[in-house]
Amino acid sequence: MTRGATMILGAIVQVTAQPGSNPLAQFIIGRVITGVGNGINTSTIPTYQGLSTMQNIHWNIVADTALAECSRTSNRGLLICIEGGVIAFGTLTAYWIDYGASYGPPDLVWRFPIAFQIIFALVVCIGMIWLPESPRWLLTRERYEEGETVIAALRGLEVSDRETQLQKTIIMESIRASGYAGRKGTPLKALFTNGKTQHFRRMMLGVSSQLMQQVGGCNAVIYYFPILFERSIKQTHAMSLLLGGINMIVYSIFATVSWFIIERAGRRKLFLWGTVGQGLSMVLTFSCLIPGTPGAAKGAAVGLFTYIASFGATWLPLPWLYPAEVNPIKTRAKANAMSTCSNWLFNFLIVMITPIMIDRIGWGTYLFFAVVNACFIPIIYFYYPETKQRSLEEIDIIFAKGYCEKISYVRAAKELPFLRDEEVEAKAYEYGLITEMTGNYVAEKRIEHGSPSDEEAVVMKEKGAEGGFGSGVHVE
Repeated sequence: MTRGATMILGAIVQVTAQPGSNPLAQFIIGRVITGVGNGINTSTIPTYQGLSTMQNIHWNIVADTALAECSRTSNRGLLICIEGGVIAFGTLTAYWIDYGASYGPPDLVWRFPIAFQIIFALVVCIGMIWLPESPRWLLTRERYEEGETVIAALRGLEVSDRETQLQKTIIMESIRASGYAGRKGTPLKALFTNGKTQHFRRMMLGVSSQLMQQVGGCNAVIYYFPILFERSIKQTHAMSLLLGGINMIVYSIFATVSWFIIERAGRRKLFLWGTVGQGLSMVLTFSCLIPGTPGAAKGAAVGLFTYIASFGATWLPLPWLYPAEVNPIKTRAKANAMSTCSNWLFNFLIVMITPIMIDRIGWGTYLFFAVVNACFIPIIYFYYPETKQRSLEEIDIIFAKGYCEKISYVRAAKELPFLRDEEVEAKAYEYGLITEMTGNYVAEKRIEHGSPSDEEAVVMKEKGAEGGFGSGVHVE
């Protein structure tokens, strides 16, 4: 409710700016206030909504981290890709509201789109009246009875039900495993260690994916599409705005493509396909702008549309999915925070330099982005291991295998077969991730991750204590 109220306050500060009262300063202050509220929202609401509806509750400060830890191996990629698709639909809605307002009087052009944000903030504020605090938040603060009540309500069970108590135990184990017990977290210096866990390498894989998403030119096209059409392709202002709206429709449609292919094609192939698609689109764009003729410029328009289609289907969701998968639980929250910082920093850079590049070097802007995309291909090919259909425990073993056997991590991922849970423990022991085989390794790791298999994991742990994995217990 507080963050919704913050956004409402920021919007009011902005729309009430009047000439003669230093409106620019007031507008900037309003934007900062709204940005604070929106920043909190984007790190809280997706996590709250996603984990409540998926029944298995494991809270974290980053939505993608939470989804990765709470999802089954078979649908982890899909769930985070859906989150990326929602971003595209939000961009589509915002663009068409702005487009419609552009035909109104001068005040309406900017006041209405800003004021319209209040509606969504009110939905958040009013809706939260009937929604509880998260179980993890309550249990972290030792409010056990309230936490049990919320868990029972989310699952439609009684507080005394065995499953309710099991979920409470899982969350408490998760809190202790992730360093939240006593409100202690993983130290920042842990991000810069390597060895068998390869924390630094894994963090840099996530950071580099977010960096490449931005410097590949996505926001040069998304933010400046009408300007690119008006200045580079010489369309009228009205036609450029309309084509910008159509571009957003294409963007939203192709953002759903990854939902259907992410678990079939895998991360590496989508990264590579998307990069090739983006690079060739930029080649088409700058090539068609060189002649400077209206006919050739139409080819440049096609290039911009194929670029946004390639981006929406691949590079839009992947940099949010990959860091959440590839980082281990000990550093996942902080490593994802570093990745997100990388995204916004280079987002800012590209948004600031793109208009200057178009004015100074014209079609060379698109040549620049074509070359940058070409540079991504060897980085992805040689350094990005595949994580498709891998459990989070298997991903830990991929990096331990690469380190111990002195081979590339891409090769380690290819050579490591898909493992049953008892095989995961054996491999973890082989590569020194654990010092003894107790039969509880996977169960303990699953409890840390808070995956939907936690009930089975606890059974596994009990059976492991009785007689190991010889009974054939297997969690998918």
